[in-house]
Amino acid sequence: MSGRLKLRRGVVVAEDPLSVEIDGERRAAWADTALLGEMREGDEVVVNVEALDLGLGSGGFDVVHVNLTRGLAGGGGGEHVIKLNYTSLQHPVEPVERPLAEDRGRSGTPVLVFPLHGHLAPAAWAAAQAAAGSKVGYVQTGGGALPGALSRDVARLRERDLLCGHITAAPAYGGEEEAISVAGALDAAAHELGWDAVLAGPGPGIIGSGTRLGHGGMAALDTAHASLTLGLTTLLSPRLSATDPRERHRPVSHHTLTVLRMLLGPVGVPVPSGNPVTTAILAGAAGWRHRLSEAPADLAGYETTGLPARTMGREISEDPLFFAAPLAAGYCLGRSLSG
Repeated sequence: MSGRLKLRRGVVVAEDPLSVEIDGERRAAWADTALLGEMREGDEVVVNVEALDLGLGSGGFDVVHVNLTRGLAGGGGGEHVIKLNYTSLQHPVEPVERPLAEDRGRSGTPVLVFPLHGHLAPAAWAAAQAAAGSKVGYVQTGGGALPGALSRDVARLRERDLLCGHITAAPAYGGEEEAISVAGALDAAAHELGWDAVLAGPGPGIIGSGTRLGHGGMAALDTAHASLTLGLTTLLSPRLSATDPRERHRPVSHHTLTVLRMLLGPVGVPVPSGNPVTTAILAGAAGWRHRLSEAPADLAGYETTGLPARTMGREISEDPLFFAAPLAAGYCLGRSLSG
């Protein structure tokens, strides 16, 4: 039957990195310990093996569903809002959204919407270079991985003070703050948390199906609409590549072209300087509605930072255009604060 969970019993055989033995086979695994509790060697667990068995690019590990040895004694602190509701992983959260009666008015907080998680680190770094000391935070949306704790990039950016906070907006969960909707997350970031700017996009492992509309990149459409509706300055970081083996993602991904054509309001589209073919393609999709602006992309500077510089097996030297897009977009976001 299609769609059924592929669960198997296993035993934890190593804690760091987490490994589980299933039917005599040792397999890499990941556990959301915020939900499931700690994992110790010898613990009996139930594991979802689907992604690893399918060989998915973003599924290089099994996912622990429950720890039968020590993971059954959880419980919230009295919150009455549920995330992952009506699934076996539903849990209570305290939402960051504030009372309806509060009148916030409009905010000048700019929002950079990005199409996949690989844009987060370059955009955050470039924004910090253009506007040192500014408070730039991350709103994690749907379209990719839902657990906030899964992203190593977020942890590294927080350690370096390149992100001031992390909100997971439904269906994503597990960030420092929880929001029921993307609109609620953006509003709270602008008015309650005091962020100067917002980076908004999916977690790791974008969903894809090879179809025009059935992919995680469509989350950018909803995020941009939420930002525009709140009256926030909205930028869209385009997904670009010179060497992606899939023609539909070269040089401008169909993900970005589709979103630009479907948007109901105008957004700014930063484009890395020195790429006339890419700029022409984006200009054709933008038409008279969206505002293109060329911006520098400091590839050499970013490459020295030690921040993530690899996408789907390709190093920054092998696909500089992919990284140039979020670097240019982050620069524009920062300039909107410092200028």
